[in-house]
Formats: sequence, C-alpha cells, structure tokens
Amino acid sequence: MSETPGRNLALDLVRVTEAAALAAARWMGRGDKEAGDGAAVEAMRLVLSTADLDGVVVIGEGAKDHAPMLFNGETVGSGGGRRVDVAVDPVEGTSLLARGAPDAISVVGVAPRGTMWSPGPAYYMDKLVVGPAAAPHVRPELLDAPIGEVLSMVAGAVGRSVGELTVFVLDKPRHQDRIAAIRAAGARVLLRTDGDVAGALMAAREGSGVDLLTGIGGTPEGVIAACAVQALGGAMLGRLAPQSAEEAEAVRAAGIDMHRILTENDLVASDDVFFAATGITDGVLLPGVRYTRGGATTHSLLMRGRSGTIRTVTAEHRWDKLRALSALEY
Repeated sequence: MSETPGRNLALDLVRVTEAAALAAARWMGRGDKEAGDGAAVEAMRLVLSTADLDGVVVIGEGAKDHAPMLFNGETVGSGGGRRVDVAVDPVEGTSLLARGAPDAISVVGVAPRGTMWSPGPAYYMDKLVVGPAAAPHVRPELLDAPIGEVLSMVAGAVGRSVGELTVFVLDKPRHQDRIAAIRAAGARVLLRTDGDVAGALMAAREGSGVDLLTGIGGTPEGVIAACAVQALGGAMLGRLAPQSAEEAEAVRAAGIDMHRILTENDLVASDDVFFAATGITDGVLLPGVRYTRGGATTHSLLMRGRSGTIRTVTAEHRWDKLRALSALEY
C-alpha cells in the first residue's frame, strides 16, 4: 500500500547546516580551527532548537580532540514532531577550514530514535565506501582483501578500468602503504588531510568523480556518513581500529566487539534517514560559502532515505534580513 508523503525533515535540517556553514566561513584560512568550530556549534545549536523534532544527539563531534561540540545525550529540536537520533558535525574538517583547504562541510543526519549505533569510546574505524553500482558486490571480507581485488570489483561494477578509478584516502602516515598499493594497482588517489564524511559522500554519490573510500578515519564520522550512504544507495563496511592502547582498553571495557565488521545498516538501522550537508570551503563535493554584496550564497545537498530523493539547494542569504531575525552574527 502506498503511504501519504511525510514531512521531509531534510528541508528543516538544511537551515541548520546553512547557519553553521555561514558562521564557520568567517574563519576560513585564519588558522584558528577551534574558533571556527565554536562559531558553527553556536549557530547549529540555535537553529537546530527550532526544528520540528524531538531529538537526542547520539553523535556529537569534538570529544576526542576537546573541541567545541554539541555533546552526546544533548536534547535538540522544538520537542515536538518525530522522536529521532541526531548525528552532527558542525565543521567536518576543522583543519581544512583553518587552512582554507578544500571540502570543509557542515553536516547533520537524523534517524528514528534508537536506530543509530553509538560508538562509545571508539574514536577510529577502518572503512570502505562505494556507490550504488558497486554496492551489490560488497561483502564483509572485502575489508581485509588486497586493495587490488577491491579495485577490480569496483571497476567491473562501474564499467571502467582500474586506471580510470579515483580513490579517496586520508593523507595520514598510517595510510602510506595503502596509498602506495592503490598507486601500484594503477588507480588515481584523492588525498585530504581531514574530512572523511565528505570522502564517503563522494564515494557513495554517482557522478562525483570519486569511486571508493578506504582507510582509517573517525568512528563518529562513520555513523554520520552511514546516514548519507543509506540515502544514496551505496554500501559501507567498517571495523573499529583503535589507534592507541588506551583507546583499545576503553573499547574492551565498554564491551564492544572490535573485530565485528559493521555495514551501513548496522550503523544506522533504518532507511528512514534524513541528511543535509552545506559546503564551507570550495571542494569536489560542494562549492563553499561565497560572499556577495550584502550577503552570501551557500550550496547544500539534502537527502531522504525512504524516498531516495536527493536535492541540491543554492541559497542566497541577505545580511540585513538575517541579522534582524537572528541573534547570530553571520
């Protein structure tokens, strides 16, 4: 039986990511990532409080580096509407923002209450993300397979050669062998120092120019990315990868299985997800905030998992109007 179309929360959420992006963009290239993140948190918290939902923050970025944050367990929204879990990252790529580097974004995802996996004290996860064409071929053992085998699978699924694939990898010392193996296989590599939510979005979205994400990144970012991967019809694998003895001990003490391979459905156990992302700095995924005479322009992606609808939104913001309505200093 068909259902009456429900309220699309992504249309509320885009106001949240737009506000965070506008606040953060003032700090682009100024070398102060905490100030930029703090401005985005303040803006996101204020606008999120007006959204028509009864939300609890399950993923609040900032705990591992003591950054400003919307904290885990914080209640958000107007208190009415849907009861949801909320995953936020007001600035995904704070170092990118501070340096004026590409692909800093603001993101928020929601799913029905109780469906988001909570990583607890687990900060790092080994991940693999592909788009819809390769998704049917993903199986858990691929997370440990030689990268050449993974690339061959993706190439066959998308109808291109390995040499025509692009792989997103975080440019970290822990990935030097993996990067070398990708290059040896003949694929192209897109490196970023931060921002693997953006990387997952690129990998999962057809036409982005990126075919695969691989490597160890943040566990909270993995849950946020899973919201988008669900909506985009891609596939994701992840397994905890503690980067210190202290983190490993904390994960064991919390009773979390470090060897379990998780899929996007484990990380977010519902297709009724909503996701919004707004560009802060120019990048492969989205243009950043552009200032105009008396205002600014933002570019956003909105997704609804149940309908599969993806919207791109270009918004023109006027300072004289916004500053009269809001306490935020855009």
